[in-house]
Amino acid sequence: MTRLPEIAVDTDLYTPPYEQIRRQIADLVNAGVLPTGHRLPPIRQLAADLGLSAGTVARAYQELESAGLVRTRRAAGTVVAGPDRQPREDRGETLARQYVQAAKQLGLTVDEALAAVARHWPASDERRAG
Repeated sequence: MTRLPEIAVDTDLYTPPYEQIRRQIADLVNAGVLPTGHRLPPIRQLAADLGLSAGTVARAYQELESAGLVRTRRAAGTVVAGPDRQPREDRGETLARQYVQAAKQLGLTVDEALAAVARHWPASDERRAG
C-alpha cells in the first residue's frame, strides 16, 4: 500500500520542505501508524501530490533511510523499516547534525548556537560523572 496519512508542507515556514516531510513520516513510523513493510508512495507521486520537486521528496526519503526508518530497493520502492532503533548516541548525532545545519542557515556562530542549547538545558538535568 502506498497511501500515507495526510502530509502537509508549509512553504512559508523556515523549516525546509524536505525536513517537514521527513519529520512527519518519521513521527508516523515511530508512532506505529506506518507499520514495518508499509510501502511509501514513489518519489514522483508524493512530489506531485505536494506540489514540490522530486528532489525535495528524494532528500526526505534519503534522510529517513540514513536514520534507518525506511529501506529503498530498486524494484520494491521505499518501505518502512520500522521504528527508530538507532542507538541513543546515533540519534543524538543525527539531531546534532540537523541542528548545526539549521543554525548555519540562520547565520549563527558556534558560540551563539551553543549558548542557545545551554539556555534550554536546565542545570537540574545535568548528569555528573561520579
